[in-house]
Amino acid sequence: MFQNREGQKVPQATFRTRTESGDWKTLSTDDLFKGKTVVLFSLPGAFTPTCSSTHVPRYNELAPAFFASGVDRILCISVNDAFVMNEWAADQGAENVQFLPDGNGEFTGGMGQLVDKGDLGFGKRSWRYSMLVRDGVVEKMFVEPNKAGDPFEVSDAATMLAYINPKARKPDQVAILTRDGCQYCAQARALLDERDIEFVEIPLTHNIRLKALGAIAASQTVPQVFINGERIGGYEELKRWVARAA
Repeated sequence: MFQNREGQKVPQATFRTRTESGDWKTLSTDDLFKGKTVVLFSLPGAFTPTCSSTHVPRYNELAPAFFASGVDRILCISVNDAFVMNEWAADQGAENVQFLPDGNGEFTGGMGQLVDKGDLGFGKRSWRYSMLVRDGVVEKMFVEPNKAGDPFEVSDAATMLAYINPKARKPDQVAILTRDGCQYCAQARALLDERDIEFVEIPLTHNIRLKALGAIAASQTVPQVFINGERIGGYEELKRWVARAA
């Protein structure tokens, strides 16, 4: 059974990190937690499927809501070395998350979350969990159930945010279907940039545009804007949505 350390101090440990200039830098537990409110989530390994596709991206995406709710930093820890963690951080583009290498498993072992994944050729790795730490003391832990495989049920970003602030406003998920040379597409992008609304642009080539628009948006014009799983429409509809959201 994995330990739950709520009400206890985080273990004393050191982390060997690499700066952007290539220098080694050692961080201590106090450097990371003392006087801070920290959300930490731990996972089995860098570049692994669930960690890369879901766990890290959602914490990064919800980071503004965490910060607005009083969290000072978000840490992602894994029993990997600094080189691997730095490459993974660059690949993820998760600028709101600090990637922390626990290469020797010192911190993970102290948390009682070290697990043998020798059957996968991983050796000793971290069990998947998340926790809220205030000034070095664990307030809340969400530890995945002790069952076969790699369960991912409770250590996600949404669960942690709901604990910290159930009324937190989550960033909208926005995507735009566009084409080259479309002035209304450019205006839609400019409007979203002006309001600091993050979005994903999906440019459509001439060969697939008509079929894709018909299938996805039941329309033949661009831009087509989708927000939180709902089709908003074109540029004029986006303007109205932004005005209502202001």
